[in-house]
Amino acid sequence: MAFRGGNASSGMGVAEHCKNTYMELQRKKVHRYVVFKIDEKKKEVVVEKTGGPAESYDDFLESLPENDCRYAVYDYDFVTAENCQKSKIFFIAWSPSVSRIRSKMLYATSKDRFRRELQGIHYEIQATDPTEVDLEVLQDRAN
Repeated sequence: MAFRGGNASSGMGVAEHCKNTYMELQRKKVHRYVVFKIDEKKKEVVVEKTGGPAESYDDFLESLPENDCRYAVYDYDFVTAENCQKSKIFFIAWSPSVSRIRSKMLYATSKDRFRRELQGIHYEIQATDPTEVDLEVLQDRAN
């Protein structure tokens, strides 16, 4: 992949805090989810919000803005048919159809680079409306 500097496709930097917060979710289970936002002034992806282990999937969905893009990771716990407790980490690229074109472009062009910074993601979901991030979508993918 060619890396072109100076234009929209060059992608954003990633704040060290993003990687550290993700590690806390992945290894220490400190967070149920993390919502990331592109800070256009700083030209980097930053942590916007974290949800504690007791927070629900509905709490997570409520933290996604209705009319702007975000990246998020969600640690989905479930029990398999064999009664094993499992956990899968989902990367969600949230890009509601009503968000600004510029925002959609920024998030789209920065996604792959950002996602590569987060090791150990199991599944990725691209969502343009809430039905695409229904809990059932995660359940289907995880099983």
